[in-house]
Amino acid sequence: MMKMLFWKNSASKSIPFAGTIKHFPVKRSFDIIFSCCALILGSPLFIIIALLVKGSSPGRIFYGHERVGRGGRVFHCYKFRTMYSDADQRLKDLLANDAILRKEWEANHKLKDDPRVTPLGKVLRKLSLDELPQFWNVLKGDLSVVGPRPVVELEITKFLGHKAAKILSVRPGLTCLWQVSGRNDTSYDKRITLDEHYVENRSLAMDMKIIAQTVPAIFSSKGAY
Repeated sequence: MMKMLFWKNSASKSIPFAGTIKHFPVKRSFDIIFSCCALILGSPLFIIIALLVKGSSPGRIFYGHERVGRGGRVFHCYKFRTMYSDADQRLKDLLANDAILRKEWEANHKLKDDPRVTPLGKVLRKLSLDELPQFWNVLKGDLSVVGPRPVVELEITKFLGHKAAKILSVRPGLTCLWQVSGRNDTSYDKRITLDEHYVENRSLAMDMKIIAQTVPAIFSSKGAY
């Protein structure tokens, strides 16, 4: 285990906190095997989705968003693009002109009826197919198959606070406890509580249980947007 004294983002800004990076060789081996199988067996589906994304609206096929991972390391979390190419400007205009949506965004960093999302993107999000490229992040070591979902810098300062050190002590995951407990319908405070519970009680058996619960959670589409 390696002691971390501060976190740095891509702009070399630092946020002081004490934390401990935790290593789990067996879990990492499982992640490598699982992600390799997913990338190889899922390649036909990847190609089909890529072609649909390319043909549905102008813009890139993949989208990489900066997230904060284990030990505060910043990485690009990959997804199939589900938004219009001018999504950032659309969000800026939306929040500037709609107080209700601004309040929803400030509370959860999500919009239930997000006008930035393309029609195809809504389908991909409901089935979590937009997140399939993150198996590449798992193979690279940015993510684990199971772990707290990766956060952005603002979430650390606004929501996690002193709990950041614990949650960032492990690799974030493709799936997690709160994603099988209501997904986006779960309040942010509940998400943090579930992430803390995972870090404190994680085990390979728990990971297998969460993976098994993820598939029915995806197809139920509950809380997916």
